[in-house]
Formats: sequence, C-alpha cells, structure tokens
Amino acid sequence: MSTDYSRYNSPLSERYASREMQYIFSPEMKFKTWRKLWIALAETEKELGLDITDEQIAELKAHADDINFEVAKEREKEVRHDVMSHVYAYGVQCPKAKGIIHLGATSCYVGDNTDIIIMAEALKLVRNKLVNVIAELASFADKYKDLPTLAFTHFQPAQPTTVGKRATLWMNEFMMDLEDLDYVLSTLKLLGSKGTTGTQASFLELFEGNNETVDKIDPMIAEKMGFKACYPVSGQTYSRKVDTRACNILAGIAASAYKMSNDIRLLQHLKEVEEPFEKNQIGSSAMAYKRNPMRSERIGSLSRYVMIDALNPAVTSATQWFERTLDDSANKRLSIAEGFLATDGILDLCLNVVDGLVVYEKVITKRLMSELPFMATENIMMDAVKKGGDRQELHERIRQLSMKAGENVKMRGLENNLLELIAEDEAFGLSLDELKATMNPSKYVGRAPYQVTKYLAEVIKPMLDANKDVLGIKAEINV
Repeated sequence: MSTDYSRYNSPLSERYASREMQYIFSPEMKFKTWRKLWIALAETEKELGLDITDEQIAELKAHADDINFEVAKEREKEVRHDVMSHVYAYGVQCPKAKGIIHLGATSCYVGDNTDIIIMAEALKLVRNKLVNVIAELASFADKYKDLPTLAFTHFQPAQPTTVGKRATLWMNEFMMDLEDLDYVLSTLKLLGSKGTTGTQASFLELFEGNNETVDKIDPMIAEKMGFKACYPVSGQTYSRKVDTRACNILAGIAASAYKMSNDIRLLQHLKEVEEPFEKNQIGSSAMAYKRNPMRSERIGSLSRYVMIDALNPAVTSATQWFERTLDDSANKRLSIAEGFLATDGILDLCLNVVDGLVVYEKVITKRLMSELPFMATENIMMDAVKKGGDRQELHERIRQLSMKAGENVKMRGLENNLLELIAEDEAFGLSLDELKATMNPSKYVGRAPYQVTKYLAEVIKPMLDANKDVLGIKAEINV
C-alpha cells in the first residue's frame, strides 16, 4: 500500500501499532461487523415470527463480506448519514432483502454493538501480548534469580537484591493489569437492540405489544454475536462508562510498562543492563559512540499518551445528557482506537526489549562490591560483639568510620576503604582477611532467590499453563 506523503498519517499506524490491531479498528472490520449484526437482527426477527424469508436471509449472508464501499461513500455525500448510507449500499446488493435491513433498529444498533465487539477483540489481542510480556519476564527472572545486585531506595544504594527479584516487581504489576483486563473483558455485554431512547418501542410495535417476545430479542442477538448477554437497560447508547473501564485497563498497562522502562533506562545509564541494540543502529547523530535506550524511551513516550488518553472516555461518560447526545462521537473515534493502537505498540516494544535485554554481570558485581562494605556493617558489628566488643561503642565507631570512608569516595575520589579502616581499629578485633571473607554478596540478598522461585511457581506458572495456546508471540518493531 503506497503512502500519500501530502497528507497526515497517524504515527500509530505508520510506526507503532501492529497490523493485527490496525485491522481490528479498520473500516473493513467495522462495516463487516455491521452486516453481521444486520443478519443477526433479521434472523432473530424471522425466528420470532416476522415475515422475513429464508431467501432474504441467504441474500444478506451472500454479501456479508463483499462491501461496496464506493456506493456507500457516494450515498453518504447525499444523505450525510453513515449508517443509512450502508443500509442503502447493502440494499443495492440485496434487492430482495433491502426492505428488512435494519428493521426496527436505530443507528446505535450497529454502531454501538460494533464498538463493543471491536473493543472485545482489541482487549483479547492486548491480553495475548500482555501474557507474552509476562512470560518473557518470567524467563529473565528465573535466569537471574541468583545474581546479586545493588538495590536502590530513592535511587540511593540500599540493601542488595537480585536482578531476577527486581524483574518480579515489573511482572507483578503486569499481573495486576491482566487480572483487571480479564474482569472487564468477562463483563463486556452488547447493547442489543434498544431503540432510539432505550425503550424498545419500535419492537413492541413490530411484535404487537408482546413483551415476552420482545424480551427474547437481545439474548438471541447476543448469542448469535458470541456474547453472553446484553446490558439490561440503556438509553439509545450503551453507557459510555464501558469505554472508561476499557481505557483504564490500557492506562494501567501503560503505567506498568512506563515503570519498567524507566528502571531499564536508569540501569542502562549505570551500564548494568542494556536494551537490544542492533548492528547498524545509530545512537546519536553527533556522538557516534552512544547507545541510547531509545525503545525504553519510546515505551515511556507512548505510555504517557495512553495514561492521559484515559481521561477522554471518563469526561465523555460524565457529560452525556439523558438518553443520548452526540458529543461523544468524534472523541470516541479518536480516543478508543488510538488508545488501543498505542497500547499495542507499547506491548510490542516491551516484548522486544525484554526478549533481548543484555545483563552486564561484571559491572553489576563491581558496583555492588564498591558499596557492600557499607551494607555489611551490621554483620561485621555482630562478629566483633562475638569477640567481646561492646555493641553501642562499636555502633558509634562504625558510624564514624563509614562517614570517613564515604568522604574518601565522594570528596577525594578514592576507593571505598571501610574494611581497611575497620581492620585498623583495635575495638573490632577483626583482621582484613576476616573482613573480606564477609564480602560474599549472596549473604546479603535475603530471601530474594527463594522469593523469585516461589513467585514463578505459585503465581506465574499456573497463569502461563492456562494460556499456553497464546504463547510464542514475537514483536516486529517498525522503527
């Protein structure tokens, strides 16, 4: 497909979102779904006793997929109504059935039901990619569960953890998103066919006041379209709060991805971890040596968009008047589709980054060892107490020596010599060799390796086993 360089093209389509997600929000998907809904309505009305023939249904089915877009487009120029233009175009192809297309329905029958169907399909694709991101993180966490690394609180050196344990923190947030997504997806319902103000007045007229028959319409349509139910009450549209719930899921995923990508960016600055960097990739136009974390930066950039985009459906939901206003339409067309396209791009980037994440173990160990004497002071103090030292006196001495060693590092640019200072202090009664023997990083990571193993076995593995049919997705990054 050629690009028209004289017109604006959405970066979400050109650069970030996958073909699969683009198709879900494509005109073809939309209008084919409209026709499926018209067929479901006609079948339901026939089954409930209206004068609709098998021949008419067969004609509708014969042209369900070969949409005459140009006819609809020309008609819309005349009537300024997209639904009626497509009713007309469908009728051109189905002359025997044209009189029963859209019978008793309003525009929202096809518009809103299609929006729900599309959101459901988009959520399923997001879900599949989210599961795969978690799977990639699980492999990474398992591989590096025993590798000690300096932890940070306030981005200041803190008690050591392991590289794998840190990855479980990212994973756990994505798991929360998956739980939220599954709940919202499981509760999605169709609008059904409620009429112009939600009263189903036109259907009550069609079926001569028979409430029992009208009650059957929505459940039958839902079943034909693969849904468990329709919303029990509505105005002309489904509640726009449904859109809010869906976009809040996307915002949650974006926040989780942003947190992970920020950590990776900081670790890349420390030269401990590096995102994939391709052979011919250019990091900077001026500084040829640079290897910038551009994919993690892009995750952050797109995530900010998605998090802010979630405000759109919330405001739209809040400002709908009574049974229907149309100030939702233009906003919905943008915010829902582009929120999903951006989230799709974020997850593809997450898959790509985690799958190729490079860990520089020697750098990690060197940094940890430079700070470990400070982390080991509690153990050193306990060893000195066992040799007869006074804990309170030793605590004050080790505080003073730690400050002196810190000054040597920060003020004089020297190596951390805390162990040497302690060895020289007779109050501790410990030799330098004895002190160095305490410098095994694995002694200071607590239960981190065990926590990783337990978390993967008890939380992640059952989820991955239940979703093994969607595993194996690999991301294709356009730029």
